[in-house]
Amino acid sequence: MHRQHLKSDLLFLLSAVIWGFAFVAQRMGMDHVGPFTFNGIRFFLGAMVLVPFIYHNRKKQPTTSGQIRNRRLVLYGGLAGMAIFAGASLQQVGLVYTTAGKAGFITGLYVVIVPIMGLLWGQGTHAGTWGGAFMAAAGMYLLSVNEDLSISFGDLLELIGAIFWACHIHLIGWLSPKTDSLQLAFLQFMMCAAASLMTALVVENASLAAIAAAALPIVYGGALSVGVAYTLQVVAQRHAHPAHAAILLSLEAVFAAVGGWLILGEVMSSRGIVGCSLMFAGMLMSQLYGLVTKK
Repeated sequence: MHRQHLKSDLLFLLSAVIWGFAFVAQRMGMDHVGPFTFNGIRFFLGAMVLVPFIYHNRKKQPTTSGQIRNRRLVLYGGLAGMAIFAGASLQQVGLVYTTAGKAGFITGLYVVIVPIMGLLWGQGTHAGTWGGAFMAAAGMYLLSVNEDLSISFGDLLELIGAIFWACHIHLIGWLSPKTDSLQLAFLQFMMCAAASLMTALVVENASLAAIAAAALPIVYGGALSVGVAYTLQVVAQRHAHPAHAAILLSLEAVFAAVGGWLILGEVMSSRGIVGCSLMFAGMLMSQLYGLVTKK
């Protein structure tokens, strides 16, 4: 069991590294293509990565799903896909106006927003949620709010995007027990890809040369960030220790900041570093408090 937990921890850590550095890839990709073109192609690639896993599962566990079940699966995938489209679009457009490091920490606030949103439909929470929310809000203030009490446009988009990511987590929590998780993931990624590409056709002008120039960030953001990291998370959660998973996945924000510094030369002010530290502490408190107090 110890070896299985260690393997899960390493897979979660690898997922956090991939997702953190994906913020860098997303920012680099937009040197060549617009945000909707980038998202459309990367989510399509992510969906294609899942195809062999879905095929393998179908061979191992053949099902005789009827037309009603298939129709329901498409509906679920469509709902989840539109939530991803909203979150990913806001995140990607926000990256035009803010840094990869700041985007990583602000997006990470979804882990604080999720339990607060759960109160709306009767889910209980604990003191750690409120303590974490207070710390995260204080950190967000230091990181993003200027002396004239204004927030930058990019940071605001990332914050709204975090709310949609939180909505998506609640939606998946409701939908995943009702259907196959890999098929649901494939359909939501395809829905997001279709919505992004249709939007790109209207508001962007992407050439094949521009897409080719952005190929490396797109492949990283699609095949690795969407496809591989999602699959690693699914595998890791089979034998995961909840506290370890919470800490390791929260490191995504830290790796985004490290990647922004190493690759893009982004530098945060001392005020911003304190803000990020408070936000990270708030994320951990909101996730770990309940696990610790249960013991």
